Amino acid sequence: MPFVTKLRLQSGDREAVDAVVTDIKQAATRKGAEFRGPHPKPPTELRVPQYKRVDSGESFDPWAYTVYTRTVEIVGHDEFVREVADRSLPDSVHLSAEVEQVRGPDGR
Repeated sequence: MPFVTKLRLQSGDREAVDAVVTDIKQAATRKGAEFRGPHPKPPTELRVPQYKRVDSGESFDPWAYTVYTRTVEIVGHDEFVREVADRSLPDSVHLSAEVEQVRGPDGR
């Protein structure tokens, strides 16, 4: 039964996250791994209030930050997935992994 590893990459730097996804995709192609994606999610806009003083209601304009998310899936190729997870990524890119065991139609 193969494993499907779903990698989620997030960053405030769209070019950095796209470059990492492209590198992973090219490496998967060289290794012959089944690669699905990237699946881009709509950017998430985060806003954080900034107060001038702790004890006052006065505030600056909120701090805004956009987060870009890309999801890719790799089927099987456990060793390749380990290599990807051990890679050195730019500090601005966050990688999380979710592993799912896929069962065949007969439940095995």
